Amino acid sequence: MIVTLISSRSAAAGQHNRTRRGSLTRVPSPLRRRTIAAAMLAALFCGCSMQTAEPGSLAQGVVWQVDEDHIDPHGDWDKLGVRDLLVQWTAVDDTSFLQGAGLPDARRLPDWTRIADEPWARNVIVGLAGRFDESSARAQVAQLVKQSRKLAEVRPPVHVDGWYFPVEVDPTWKGAAALKPLLETLPRPLWISVYDNSNIGGPALAAWLDSWLPHDVGVFLQDGCGVYARGPVAARGYADALSARLGKDRVRIIAEAFRPAQGGGFRAASAAELMPQLQAYHGYRIYLFDGPHYVSPDLVKALLSAQQTGQ
Repeated sequence: MIVTLISSRSAAAGQHNRTRRGSLTRVPSPLRRRTIAAAMLAALFCGCSMQTAEPGSLAQGVVWQVDEDHIDPHGDWDKLGVRDLLVQWTAVDDTSFLQGAGLPDARRLPDWTRIADEPWARNVIVGLAGRFDESSARAQVAQLVKQSRKLAEVRPPVHVDGWYFPVEVDPTWKGAAALKPLLETLPRPLWISVYDNSNIGGPALAAWLDSWLPHDVGVFLQDGCGVYARGPVAARGYADALSARLGKDRVRIIAEAFRPAQGGGFRAASAAELMPQLQAYHGYRIYLFDGPHYVSPDLVKALLSAQQTGQ
């Protein structure tokens, strides 16, 4: 069960639902061809992934999971170094947060123009169509891809740095390989997210993804720390295994900024809980999940204080 989806129907209770061209006069050597191919793939992901993080930044991105209770995101995540925004989706359960997509509009729509001016949204990866319920999303993936193509056509007025298809994958999904031809029809640069609650290990997860995922699609790794599936060091090992198999430019890390709450549901992680994740993932682009729900101004202050004191 995915724990990175929050239904608007239960958010108040804190419950989760969860290229350079080769020579024309001679054929490049095999090594040269591999070098060119690598350069082309890197160029495809030349948005956020190729930007250098500011010295001392704790995170480079923040996730915003849109629901009708969190339609107007505000935060000071840029103080942590955040310049990238990953929007979880622009339509969920057949309700659109973009006008003109051929779906019923939400009761309230985001102020996309205001969001585009935020310092933490200089580069936006736009989530497409999803569902709160994972099993429904996987069963209706073809329909969601169709909706996603329409959403991409009406794109929000932000600096679009890529696209995210929000049907999350894990190795227990036996039909995941059927995604490949569907993903081929979506715009690029394109990203998906992956998690591993069954703990098959980083190398096995990387091999599984590499067996079916199009080689021009990037991966957000959900670190699993929010539900204690693993610790930050183990999560870093997963990221390194994915990078070794897929290429580092195709891998980013979602740092789960929540923890189980007493009595059920989830709470925001404390700075002492979250800081080891941010430190362990140094060198990768780190996205906080998720800003509006869990990363408050007080938590930002606490993280900066911990950074200054070396805690």
